[in-house]
Amino acid sequence: MRLLIMGPPGAGKGTQAEVLIKELQITHVSTGDMFRAAIKEGTDMGKKAKEYMDKGELVPDSVVVGMVKDRISQPDCVKGFLLDGFPRTVAQAEALDETFKEMGIKSDGVINIDVPRERLMDRLTGRRICRSCGASYHVIFNKPVVEGKCNSCGGELYQRSDDNEVAVGNRLDIYEAQTQPLIDYYAKQNLLKNINGDQDINDVLADVLASVR
Repeated sequence: MRLLIMGPPGAGKGTQAEVLIKELQITHVSTGDMFRAAIKEGTDMGKKAKEYMDKGELVPDSVVVGMVKDRISQPDCVKGFLLDGFPRTVAQAEALDETFKEMGIKSDGVINIDVPRERLMDRLTGRRICRSCGASYHVIFNKPVVEGKCNSCGGELYQRSDDNEVAVGNRLDIYEAQTQPLIDYYAKQNLLKNINGDQDINDVLADVLASVR
């Protein structure tokens, strides 16, 4: 099973990915983790990526695709993988398709966790973090026992600057602008599996599993 997973900030994509890889017994390929590992291990692609990053430049698609290819060629991906965080643009998706073709593998689907914008705003602007231990709470979904205080250490809870409505709105605008063409691209290939992310976590997982089995 070779799958891709997409979803806006606050959609619960990370949570679903974590459970999904256990259920399907496949490997989670997160591009963030992949970058860090390739650079740490000093692979050819990792060295190239580091050169660009050290100059403060964006890593070209060709290098990122090369890193993805290296990663999914590893033995732990033979039984399948869940690619998370890539592609982000249609150009990257086209390059990934070419790579899959070269490797003789085929995508089994693209999971898109879909949540209404107003619900994403509620989720993201309601997050509160403990200043002392970093524990995470939510004013609606995961309230502390004492308002404004951490359950674990009693530390003060605060709202991160990038969790206010303006910042969150900007993040969602950028995501939507970048991702809509990608959604259309995979829909045309009949690979897109839209999942309602505005429901209980277990129900979301059940819908994801039903869509890929």
